[in-house]
Amino acid sequence: MLSPKNSAMPTDMEARHESVLMREVLEVLSLAPNDTVVDATLGGAGHFAKLCSLLSEGGVIIGIDADPAAVMRARTAYALDRRPERPVAHLVNDNFRNLARILKRLDIGLVEKILFDLGWSGYQISEMRGFSFQNDEPLLMTYGDSGETAADIVNTTTETELANLIFTYGDERFARSIAHAIVAARSKERILTTGALVAAVAAGTPRWYRERKIHPATKTFQALRIATNDEIGALREGLAAAFSALAPGGRLAVISFHSIEDRVVKNALRDAVQAGLGTVYSKKPIVPAQSEIRENHRARSAKLRVFERGPVALSAGQVDFIASTLSYA
Repeated sequence: MLSPKNSAMPTDMEARHESVLMREVLEVLSLAPNDTVVDATLGGAGHFAKLCSLLSEGGVIIGIDADPAAVMRARTAYALDRRPERPVAHLVNDNFRNLARILKRLDIGLVEKILFDLGWSGYQISEMRGFSFQNDEPLLMTYGDSGETAADIVNTTTETELANLIFTYGDERFARSIAHAIVAARSKERILTTGALVAAVAAGTPRWYRERKIHPATKTFQALRIATNDEIGALREGLAAAFSALAPGGRLAVISFHSIEDRVVKNALRDAVQAGLGTVYSKKPIVPAQSEIRENHRARSAKLRVFERGPVALSAGQVDFIASTLSYA
């Protein structure tokens, strides 16, 4: 078993969460008290609580998360807001890829502000669901309580498919040798824990790679988490729904934490601009100040991109573009 000193996940992240880029998010979203706002990724509920505090009784906030524990944290945060003029809150345990369906079910039309924070919280690390290689945990990596697990993928995917998955979603240079080592290990015994997976990754990587500061399983774990939750597919569908849901002049803010999801966001915003849906807030992403990075190491890789809808309603052609292009980009 590799030493925790190799880990890219600090132990102080466990059972707590600090929302990144809070000041920047509030600045670019520029909430009005009566806005209808979507927090598509409740997580630790830090952004949700702050957004809620800036809305009045004429406002509405919709909070969404696939993790039921995140929804409960948001319920607690909302209950602590004792203001008589607090906004109406709808808290939904669902994937943000279903944003259009969620808004329809709530009988909510267009919204003024939408936030996606694509990072996962310290709370999820502490829930022993296989997100962390710090401890020997069940190899689940699911945000909810059902669906295909990382163990299912690891134990049933062919070696070639596994190598492609690790390379595509993890940008892992040793994807082929890691996949080969995983298949060799599972031929002896099913890989059901993070410890067994870390051991397989170690067997598939050279010694110098295992002795670096960054844990050698970091990229493999990222790839499996993305695949288990279909994060890229969900992101594309969620962005498409967000473009459709934004009111004229409304703003969409997206925080990403690795190059794969950031590329999806960047390309989606570019395509939306080219289709005449609106404009980007700034050409380059907004990144955390050094002071925030010093206080919250998790913020170091965060990038915030912002889109503003145009001043007029979507044309039929633009609606068709969203449905046919962005959802399947």
